[in-house]
Amino acid sequence: MKEKRQGRKKRGPQWRARFFTTFLFTSLLPFRKSQRLFAPFSPEMKKFRRWLSATTHRFESAPILLNVRKLSSKEIKKATGSFSMIIRSDSVGIVYRARFSDGLITTIIKVKHEYEDKISFPTEVQLLARLHHRHLVKLVGFSEGHERFLAFEHMENGSLRDWLHDPLKTPLNWRTRLQIAIGVAAAVEYIYYFCDPPVYNVTINADNVMLDHNFVAKLSNVVVLGCSCKNELIANGKLDRRNREAVFQFGVLILELITGQSMGGEDEALRWVQGSGISCSMHKMVDADLGGNYDSRELKSFLIIARLCTKVDDESAVSIPQILRYLQGKMDPAN
Repeated sequence: MKEKRQGRKKRGPQWRARFFTTFLFTSLLPFRKSQRLFAPFSPEMKKFRRWLSATTHRFESAPILLNVRKLSSKEIKKATGSFSMIIRSDSVGIVYRARFSDGLITTIIKVKHEYEDKISFPTEVQLLARLHHRHLVKLVGFSEGHERFLAFEHMENGSLRDWLHDPLKTPLNWRTRLQIAIGVAAAVEYIYYFCDPPVYNVTINADNVMLDHNFVAKLSNVVVLGCSCKNELIANGKLDRRNREAVFQFGVLILELITGQSMGGEDEALRWVQGSGISCSMHKMVDADLGGNYDSRELKSFLIIARLCTKVDDESAVSIPQILRYLQGKMDPAN
């Protein structure tokens, strides 16, 4: 065995050089061929570009969203009883109650065509699906096609307006009313101060405040503004205008929670809260359905906020975050 090994020729540096050259050439040969196939103007490259463009468009027009269900128009038609289960009609579209075959109960909004023109539907769905807050009604599904629908989680106890103005319902107690105000302020703070881009808007009123089975308040009917550029929104003054409107609307909502009355633009309660004799007459304006069961100190705090919010000035004296912190600080933790 030793003789055979000794008789072999040693492979020197020249052999290793020839091996490396051969390996490099055979490795680069397919790459050179692929360069010819995928030259910028070759038929193969043109086909690849067409395929890539079609694939990109398909993904843009059909958003892939976690925890948001894509529904067919047939499913929605069946779930709404051929669109007979109408709850209401508002600025965004017709609202239906829907019950799907798997037991899921939702609120369906048929989006109006004039509203669709403001922003593309896939973009709207993606932006609404980003919203996650305890005091916001959550998007759970959508349907696109000739008719477009948005599906939101169902609120068992309906709207705040129902509970304040329906004589057949049990009146809301003082503690629940205070919790509703704090919940609404927390939701508005989230969508106006913590969402980026700041492209969301909501009208704060008793119709848009929904109550779940535990009477936890959740804001509904959040809409997406047509512009997604923050700098443009600031330059146009839309953000300042939106924030001022939110403060005023919140003040009106507080007055409605205190008095149990619907508020108009020139309502007597709005004039009263700005008057000088508010401290003497405040107990007379409290909703009679409360039966005197309320905290006087918390009532004063409520009225201070309502007075500041509904002050007609060029600039609001307070902001939603300030209002939220004030209410949280004034709420008696013992109750």
